[in-house]
Amino acid sequence: MSWQIPNQIEQDFISGKAEYRTFQTGVGGQSILPVPPNAFAVVFGYDFSPAGGGFSTSVVLNASPLLTDVSVRFFETQQISFYTGTDFFPFIHHVNVQHASFRSAVNDIETYTIDTTPIARQVYITSPKDITISVGLILDSDVASTGAIPITNRTPELLTYGGSPQTPAVQTDFGPAANPIQFMQPSPTDFQAFGFGLLPNNANGQAFATPDVARGLLDPSVFLTTFGAPFRDAAAANYFLCWHYALYTKTIPEQRG
Repeated sequence: MSWQIPNQIEQDFISGKAEYRTFQTGVGGQSILPVPPNAFAVVFGYDFSPAGGGFSTSVVLNASPLLTDVSVRFFETQQISFYTGTDFFPFIHHVNVQHASFRSAVNDIETYTIDTTPIARQVYITSPKDITISVGLILDSDVASTGAIPITNRTPELLTYGGSPQTPAVQTDFGPAANPIQFMQPSPTDFQAFGFGLLPNNANGQAFATPDVARGLLDPSVFLTTFGAPFRDAAAANYFLCWHYALYTKTIPEQRG
């Protein structure tokens, strides 16, 4: 997937109503895009180079299914989020892992490396205030409860899981184990109406991780530091994120794309 400049914003660039800007960040997980007073930013795309490049991990294979080593698995799921002061926009990405196998004199060995090919995404985020950017790694998303989905006017039989004998995840915990954000499905609004009991604390209708050292969201530079300074300081091991946005400093158009 790639991003494109929306037609209206492109016209605003041409007419001089807006300026094309980029904002590039990386390494540390917390950044802020400054928006000047009496101005307005419209973010329409980003290019994300994931963390985890520049090194590899090897494990001994066996016949049983094996989770990827934690040193790699933390990099396999990475989240970018944007907070405007009023709105929160989280984006979770799975990152490809490249595998290579070889046989030693004693064991079969699997080598893992993170594919840090940039990820391009089209977005539409508007703000007259500074925008806070958080980037981090996610290790776990703990399924806290499951349940059969009843047949309702929004979950009809056959077209959805309504009436199915399967018991999908209906509560998934993200973030600190002691106080997680609890992602409720199918919907937190009518969670009790589906027969799943009372809503727990911190119930939320979309999936996103919050800061937690053990499970993620974990600052990439903090995790790299656990392997030593050479890993933390290697440019290839760190993430980089480039925003593409329009900055309106003269007049804020009623239509922005």
